[in-house]
Amino acid sequence: MSQRFIPAVFYRGGSSKGVFFHARDLPRGRAEIEPILLSVLGSPDPNGRQLNGMGGGISSLSKAVIITPSQHPDADVDYTFVQVAVDEPVCEWGGVCGNLSSAVGPFAVEEGLVTAGDGPTTVRIHETSTGKIIHSHFQSVDGRPAVKGDFAIAGVTGTGDLIRLDYLDPAGAITGKLLPTGNVIDVIEMPDGSRVEASMVDSSNACVFIEAAAVRLDGTESPDAIEARGDVMARLDAIRRQAGVMMGLGPAPEALGMFNPRIAVVSAPAAFTSLDGARHEAGSHDIATRMLSMGRPHRAVPLASALCLGVAAKIEGTLPHRLSTAMGEEVRVGNPSGIISVGAKVRREGDAWIAESAASFRTARRLMQGEVAVD
Repeated sequence: MSQRFIPAVFYRGGSSKGVFFHARDLPRGRAEIEPILLSVLGSPDPNGRQLNGMGGGISSLSKAVIITPSQHPDADVDYTFVQVAVDEPVCEWGGVCGNLSSAVGPFAVEEGLVTAGDGPTTVRIHETSTGKIIHSHFQSVDGRPAVKGDFAIAGVTGTGDLIRLDYLDPAGAITGKLLPTGNVIDVIEMPDGSRVEASMVDSSNACVFIEAAAVRLDGTESPDAIEARGDVMARLDAIRRQAGVMMGLGPAPEALGMFNPRIAVVSAPAAFTSLDGARHEAGSHDIATRMLSMGRPHRAVPLASALCLGVAAKIEGTLPHRLSTAMGEEVRVGNPSGIISVGAKVRREGDAWIAESAASFRTARRLMQGEVAVD
């Protein structure tokens, strides 16, 4: 039997890559869409390489985006993100991808969903999984998004034109609450009787933050070094699942999916060597993190989770706040690929913490356009 082909665009957004579709080119139901996405990305692949599809063998390269004109009064387009597992037939619909969010605005302009002229352009994006609004700001030239520029981001070779993403009212994106348990720090009781201190924060994405030392890490390890520690990987997933129950994301640890919540180890700034061999001294960043995504250590940092970390670092009493040296709204996050800066505006009203906004700075580039094969 011959293959069929579906219109699609392949984008790099931030430090991720994904296949973008118009909703009109896909079936209406998720049950019908998922086999298409699995085929397009090349999942499941027990070899972990996705050679038979567009995926790249790691979570940041195994993603799909569906775009449609929005009916939301404050948005131009609806953005639906799907995380596709590499080695399992799993599509996670409940999360967000901050990196690929940076490509949504340019896609909307290039595909004629939003009209642009010359100069500053803003595309208002509605995240369907969270109901949140993002404002994507970038430059356009002759009605098309600028691509070439001098802005560099960690983990991506070369430079591009700056895209600023403003996340409006980011709190409670997944659970409905900035602090899902009501506490800045919780103690997680593990099945083996041990106890782990954690901060559970939901801003742009739901995250569980623990100190690196709690799992016998120092926070400067490479993703491969962490993944080689089977005991650490198992411990982190067990903590993530227990925390997810406490955050109201599932009735039992085994009921939780692979995507939410994310778990991250955090540590005070310390010198480390990034994946490109560059040396970063302690003074170059305000806090360090190593995050897991879809059961594997992320080679950079998921952007929505970095935004959550930035907000958490501004909430007094959390573990990130305790370890961070950030003074203003900018938080410089050390991660395996280098340093990423995020913005966080947080204020306190009585006993409540309010996350007003978060911001990220990315680049994006259309890599291929046409039709993608579905077997």
